[in-house]
Amino acid sequence: MTSNLLSKLCTLLFGILIFCTPKVNAQQEAKDSLQTLIKELRSTPNFSVQDSTHIDLLNDLAYELRFYNTDSLLLLSQLALKHSKSSHYKKGESYALLGLGNYYSDKGDHSKSILYFRNALSMSKTIGDIELTLRTQNNLATQFSYIGDYAKSLIYYLKGIDIANTNENKFMQSVLNENVANLYASQKDYTQALEFYKKVKKINEEIGNEIYSAETMSNIASIYADMGELEYAMFNANASIAVFEKNKKMEWLAYAYAIKGKTYLKGNKYEWALYWYRQSEMLHEKIQDDRGKIELLNGMSKAYLGMSNDDMSEKYALDAYAISNEIKDMEGSQQCAKTLYKINKNKENYPEALKYHEIYQSLSDTLSRNENKKSLTMLKTKMEHEKQKADLIEENNKQLDMQRAYVNVALGILLIFIVVTLLVGRSEKIQKNLNLELHKKTNDLEQNEIELHEINRTKDKLFSIIGHDLRGPIAAFQGLLKLFKAGEIEQNEFMGFMPKLSHDIDHISFTLNNLLTWGQTQMNGAVTRPEVVALESVVRDNIDLLSEIAKNKSIRLVNHLEVKTLTWSDSNQIDIVIRNLISNALKFTPENGMVTITAIEKKQEWQVSIRDTGVGMDKNTVEKVFSNNSTLTTYGTNNEKGTGLGLSLCKEMIEKNNGKIWVESSLRKGSTFHFTLPKAKSKYQRTA
Repeated sequence: MTSNLLSKLCTLLFGILIFCTPKVNAQQEAKDSLQTLIKELRSTPNFSVQDSTHIDLLNDLAYELRFYNTDSLLLLSQLALKHSKSSHYKKGESYALLGLGNYYSDKGDHSKSILYFRNALSMSKTIGDIELTLRTQNNLATQFSYIGDYAKSLIYYLKGIDIANTNENKFMQSVLNENVANLYASQKDYTQALEFYKKVKKINEEIGNEIYSAETMSNIASIYADMGELEYAMFNANASIAVFEKNKKMEWLAYAYAIKGKTYLKGNKYEWALYWYRQSEMLHEKIQDDRGKIELLNGMSKAYLGMSNDDMSEKYALDAYAISNEIKDMEGSQQCAKTLYKINKNKENYPEALKYHEIYQSLSDTLSRNENKKSLTMLKTKMEHEKQKADLIEENNKQLDMQRAYVNVALGILLIFIVVTLLVGRSEKIQKNLNLELHKKTNDLEQNEIELHEINRTKDKLFSIIGHDLRGPIAAFQGLLKLFKAGEIEQNEFMGFMPKLSHDIDHISFTLNNLLTWGQTQMNGAVTRPEVVALESVVRDNIDLLSEIAKNKSIRLVNHLEVKTLTWSDSNQIDIVIRNLISNALKFTPENGMVTITAIEKKQEWQVSIRDTGVGMDKNTVEKVFSNNSTLTTYGTNNEKGTGLGLSLCKEMIEKNNGKIWVESSLRKGSTFHFTLPKAKSKYQRTA
């Protein structure tokens, strides 16, 4: 579209908006006010479309029209972006990018939406606009939740909360914490969700805005309905509806009506459910909120299904399913497929029922896999972490008791040696006999010591690592929490420690993973389960996992693996190998270095190489790195800690998967670790 055509379209759009839009509620009044201001500004002498006030009004109007006229949102944002660029008005450009991100989000074009949001976030940080940074941070997080990437979503939400807390922005504190609660609710972790909602309610009370409180109550009503706590759900829904009706918040009122319908639906009161769903449906005719419409239409379908009206139920379910597919809403498609399965089963249309059941199962598996992969970053393991810490301390105490017993035995044996030595001096004959006996006992003791050393080797190494690499960070974390709990440090000071604590916890997690895996192999507990593994996917996932470490050291991570680099191996074990090798490469590569991952296809196997431009190793070190008995451990170029387990663990894992591992290295030139794995044959692929 040319710039002249765009201008003409927007001029026409303003004419329609200004003269033809009815004034029905408070939001309409806001739109009318903005349209009037734009019209008055354009009629002033020496008016310029590049005027910053004009651009700000365009962006504000685009925001107000989001749920009422999405085409206007697109055109106004494009126009604001064009004028902002031509006048070098960065703030206007940032808000226009945010508007475009909102448009593509509502249309289900997630990649474009994320691109615009990221550009807006980068620009907002450059110009120091905290309000825009927080809004964009929130929108990015929400967008990642739409595509099931809950880990990234939570990261953006928590970063936004940090910024909002630092700048004492109560409104965005409320919004971001509420969205974190919604994230937990989507994973059916209602207990954790309600904890965040309690925090949001407290913030809303401090703000003193009844609309914000009503929005929170409507979300809480939805959670209580899902939990089956219908009285609590109805109370919160009714309270929010009263506020929305009073203030004429149409899009939120439509949502609250639908929640009330869902509450009646959960109680099997289908006629009442349908009544409130229809109230919401009438409001949706005036707004453009496809995501809200999916749950509404699917709810109406369920109500008709409960009333045995299968034809109407199918109509609404199909409408909801079509919208879900159009905007790529996986959760919506999943729920609609489930409803359509039930409808077709009732109608004895078994082929269609089977089709929708397969769709539902496929989407459920996808969402389940995504949630399982990301759940460790969702802070859902707080209580489990406390239990694990207590169990670790208890186990540590038991092992210490055992060690004390061994020391006492050793001291007793030493005492016997002293007594025997003293007795030997009494006479030559006795000395001779005692020497023979001593020789025998010494041999027995040495044999016992060898066996004892072998038995305790794993234990000693584990506790050495625990004492050195885990106890320190855990104790520091515990001490910091006690100081914070006792009020000896302020919240801002506490949050200042978060990057260090995050780094320590990442190190603890990485170390524990290696320790548990290595310990299991030492006790013959690790079972190798080969399957077809796409190495390029494993490498890509680990690059994503370690990208933050690489970024902190300005190291380039280059993946040259092509698609269909398929091996016949245990995916979990190979994941551990690749993670350890890339992590080691980052550890021993100085800043501005490069780590390259390549794969060479051979007749029966793949040879994978991980090369770094790091400090390298001498010949003596190369000979020791894969030794099972080696406790070799060094610090990285930025003093990163290691456990001394990684490479011996890699060797065991590769050999369990019928491969080989070796290293080529030169001091100050870097190292290249190579390993081989069997190729996945066609029969394996069919079996998988």
